[in-house]
Amino acid sequence: MKFDLHTHHFRCGHADGNIRDYVEAAIAAGLSVIGISDHTPYFGSPEDRPFPRISMGKQAFAGYVDEVLKLKKEFEGKIDVLLGIESDFFPEHAEVYRNTLNQYPFDYIIGSVHSVGGVSIFNENRWKGLSHAEKIATKEAYYELIGQSARSGMFQILGHIDAMKGNYPEFTEIPAEAAIDRALQVIAENQVAIEINTSGKTKRSGGWYPSDAILERALHFGVEVTFGSDAHIPARVGDEREDVVRRLKEIGFREWVYYKQQQKVTVPL
Repeated sequence: MKFDLHTHHFRCGHADGNIRDYVEAAIAAGLSVIGISDHTPYFGSPEDRPFPRISMGKQAFAGYVDEVLKLKKEFEGKIDVLLGIESDFFPEHAEVYRNTLNQYPFDYIIGSVHSVGGVSIFNENRWKGLSHAEKIATKEAYYELIGQSARSGMFQILGHIDAMKGNYPEFTEIPAEAAIDRALQVIAENQVAIEINTSGKTKRSGGWYPSDAILERALHFGVEVTFGSDAHIPARVGDEREDVVRRLKEIGFREWVYYKQQQKVTVPL
């Protein structure tokens, strides 16, 4: 059972292709399950689309859901098309997001922290001029938000839980082991999965999210894992999936999961 739960398309403003392109790419890649999970609109603003290069507009949202549901029916018997979404996690707007997303029949929702202290995690300039102690505090704040997102009950999956290293590889060396362990414990206690996300190759850090070290700690705490390419072009659907399977087995994982109708499906590696 081969699956990929993390894909984007043109509506978010920074990906290429339409949803059908990703479904067809998944079939070509030999997948049995493809999850469509574009970025939610920014529900924390009254504007329709305050960040047009980051997320879709509110007016596009219902059409997104309808299109995925139509493709789910069209491709039935060929591939299982799942309706997903990648939602930002902002504690101050969490209830607005929760109430809005609950109105739609999502198979799963990926919760991702993309901003800490009002600044994008991918903005490498945020680190300039910070002391060592301030860098540690920033990393700890990131993992505190990840823990809060797991505790919120809004998500089945947490996205790319060390993506703050994406454009600042030195992030990995900032000591915050206790904060990471606290987040992983909360994730395990709330039975939320983390994804192995292969899109790190598109950033300065290279590699996958999260690091092997974090995956080893995740296994220790009993955190379940899933797979997402985070494809922003159809050609990346399923990218490096078999390499991920091999590495997870080496670390000690024996299974991973995906979600359909928000119910967990366990698949042997």
